[in-house]
Amino acid sequence: MKPGDRLPDLVRTIDFTAMVAYAAATWDWHRLHYDPEHARRVGLDKPVVDGQMLGALLAEQVMRQIGQAGRIARLRYRNRAPVYAGSVIVCEAIVATINHQGFTIDQLIRVGDEVVVAPASAEVALNS
Repeated sequence: MKPGDRLPDLVRTIDFTAMVAYAAATWDWHRLHYDPEHARRVGLDKPVVDGQMLGALLAEQVMRQIGQAGRIARLRYRNRAPVYAGSVIVCEAIVATINHQGFTIDQLIRVGDEVVVAPASAEVALNS
């Protein structure tokens, strides 16, 4: 790997079933993530994806690339827009820096043409 290399995109449809499974795994039962009527009452089109789920997908994209060679030492990201149930998300990533201890990857998430998560980055520490 070298700076400028692009990682394979992670493409995922986040359907209602995946959102409920994520809520169950994390014990995050906020009604905005599963109740369409509640979402509409607060001005949303439909339930929104938990922002932490988007972070988990950024981490998955990196871990698929590095496997057992390292670990994510730090993951940072900023949610810029809501992502709704049924959305197809695309995680994009480019190697930003690299040294003997690890590397940094710049990431973002798109839904269609809209960037919904950015800036985002993962610092990877290589195993000794």
